[in-house]
Amino acid sequence: MMGDTEDTMESRDVLTKQQRIAQNARRDPEVSFSSLAYHIDMEWMGEAYRRTRKDAAPGVDEQTAEQFAEALENNLASLLERAKAGSYRAPPVRRVHIPKGNGETRPIGIPTFEDKVLQRVVTMVLEPLYEQDFLDCSWGFRPGRSAHQALEALWHQLTAMGGGWIIDLDIRKFFDTVSRSHLREFLKKRVCDGVLTRLIGKWLNAGVLEEGQVHYPERGTPQGGVIAPPTILPTPSSVW
Repeated sequence: MMGDTEDTMESRDVLTKQQRIAQNARRDPEVSFSSLAYHIDMEWMGEAYRRTRKDAAPGVDEQTAEQFAEALENNLASLLERAKAGSYRAPPVRRVHIPKGNGETRPIGIPTFEDKVLQRVVTMVLEPLYEQDFLDCSWGFRPGRSAHQALEALWHQLTAMGGGWIIDLDIRKFFDTVSRSHLREFLKKRVCDGVLTRLIGKWLNAGVLEEGQVHYPERGTPQGGVIAPPTILPTPSSVW
């Protein structure tokens, strides 16, 4: 199965499971789900691997996607077992700074490839659930939606209104200072599955490797990972 995963269409079994998650979330909008991780099996792991970028920079362990693929079946099986048993240890993210064009930089965290795969695994569970909570006017970081579509929708709305005001707001250094306890409480409103909440907690506390030193900030979340804030939970700004 794994040999075919890389180059074939999306797994029908995984898509069926995601549709079931979406249906349950849509039917019970106030429920916090406790049995989500049981959807995750080896086929789910293989699909997560297929969806993970293979050309990104390596993390703190320097392992590349090609090296991970040399023993793909064993690596995915081990990752699945450790994730569900609670023995997975989230490694620190390697931090680099990307120029923003205004003289400032944006800190980006680079997880290990194994961590990226596991983050994709969890994202594939959470995404269909939280998709049901978005309003149709929300566009940021949603599957099947783009910035161009958002601009087109905005243009049509303004045209219908005969004009109006557009306010562009950004919270300065939001992801660097966000309260982790608040994020956990927000997550619990829809997800109380121990496997998933434990993994997310480990990622929040994994630490950051910068200039040869590992730091453990008490606030904020790393940006740049597969399960970075924009991919997990909806907020009023549509991007968490």
